[in-house]
Amino acid sequence: MSIGTDQRSAAGLYERKWERFAVNRQGMLMTVGFDLAAPKMRSCKLIDISRGGASFFVTTTIGLPLHYYLSIVGVASRIGCAEVYRNDSRIGVQFIKEIDEELLHTIVRSDYFTGGVNGGQKKDDRRYMVGVEKGRLGSAVT
Repeated sequence: MSIGTDQRSAAGLYERKWERFAVNRQGMLMTVGFDLAAPKMRSCKLIDISRGGASFFVTTTIGLPLHYYLSIVGVASRIGCAEVYRNDSRIGVQFIKEIDEELLHTIVRSDYFTGGVNGGQKKDDRRYMVGVEKGRLGSAVT
């Protein structure tokens, strides 16, 4: 090994294996306990997704195990997940089995058609009469 070479960059640790797509979708995390009782559901907000993993926000991570199923609202499939990192309420997961491209594109396309990534951030209406006050009905505006 020569001096001055970075082992991490040679190993490819900073390269992503799959392309990530920014989305803004609601999802549900389904956990099953050791007793195999009724599964517990928890809502989440998907941030981005790729064929091999995703990241999302949850309201709380208390009681959340390291393995669970992710189901995305509007998509009829459950994806097995293993947690990779947890920063406050943001969680990153790796999928147990890669999802196929068709499912990924279904998720991304449906997010696009529903106004996903910029959903909730409404642009202010253009004001044409800036500085003009609106008067009440029947009153004179001075």
